[in-house]
Amino acid sequence: MTFASPLWLLGLLLVPLAVLAVLRAQRRARRYAVRFPPVSTLQLAVERGSSWQRVLPAAFALAAIAALAFALARPHVSYSAAVGEASVMLVTDHSGSMAATDVSPTRLAAAERAADTFIDHLPSSVRVGAVAFGSSPDGVQAPDSNHASARAIIDGQVANGATDTGDALELALQLLHGGDKKHPPSAIVLLSDGDANTGVNVLTAARLAAQEKIPIDTVALGTPDGVLQNPGGFGPPIPVPPDPQLMAQIAGLSSGRTFNAQSADELSSIYNHLGSQLGKVTRKREVTAEFAVGGVVLLLLAAAGSANWSGRLP
Repeated sequence: MTFASPLWLLGLLLVPLAVLAVLRAQRRARRYAVRFPPVSTLQLAVERGSSWQRVLPAAFALAAIAALAFALARPHVSYSAAVGEASVMLVTDHSGSMAATDVSPTRLAAAERAADTFIDHLPSSVRVGAVAFGSSPDGVQAPDSNHASARAIIDGQVANGATDTGDALELALQLLHGGDKKHPPSAIVLLSDGDANTGVNVLTAARLAAQEKIPIDTVALGTPDGVLQNPGGFGPPIPVPPDPQLMAQIAGLSSGRTFNAQSADELSSIYNHLGSQLGKVTRKREVTAEFAVGGVVLLLLAAAGSANWSGRLP
C-alpha cells in the first residue's frame, strides 16, 4: 500500500495519545475515590453496564480516527490486471553451441519447447514476435496477434554459426517501438547460452532498451561443464559454458530480470513464470473512499454505543 499524502498518517498518533489520556484520567479518579462508598453508589455502578460496554464505544472512536487518517493520506493498493494491449519479442540463440546435449535432448530443442510453452501462457491479446539468430538475425517475425507466426520462427531453428546477440536485440527493439516513443507496453525475452562474440556491442543494445523503457528478461541456458561434441562432424570436443554474467548485465541495464537454466525442467519453469507475469500488468487503485466510509461507520457505532450504554457521547 502506498500513500499520495503520507503526512496525514501523523494523525495516527492521536490514537495512542487518546489511550494515554484515558489511562491518566482513570488514575487521577482513583486518587479521589471514596474508600467505602455507600450501597446506593455501588448499585448504580453495577447498573451502568459491564466493562466491555463502557470500553467498546471508545474503541470504535479510536478505530474511526485511524481509518479517517488513512483516508486523508489517500491510500493506493496495487493489483494485477490482464494486459489489454502489449507486445513481446522472443529473441532466441541458435548458434552452434546450442547443439550441446548437457540440457536434454539438446539446448536448442529444450529452448524451442519452453518458448512454445511461454506463448501458451500469454493472453491472446498480447502481440508476439520472434527473432532467431546465430551469426546474424536470420529468422524474424514482427509482433502479431497471430501467435502461430512466432512459433514457426522458433520451431524452425537449426544450431549453427556464431552468436550475434547485439544485432538481434536491436532488431527486436526496432520491431517493438517502430519509431514511436509512445509504443504500448513491451518486453523482450532473450535466451542464449554463450558470449556475444560477433556483431554490435550487446550492452549498447541493452542501454538502448533502457532508453525505450523496454525491459529485457534474460535466460542463460546450459551447464558450466557443457561440451559440444565433434563440432562439424570431425573436430575435437569444445567446452561451451554459458555466460550468465553477461546475461545479468543485459537484464540489469534494461531493468529486466535474469535467470539461469541448467536443465529442460528449469527452463520450462522459467518460461512458465515469464509467460504468466508478462501477461499481466501491475496497476494501482485509490481506496480513499473505502477508508472514509469505514471511518464514518465506526464513528456512528461509537456514538450509538455510548448513547445506549452510558447515556452520553464518547
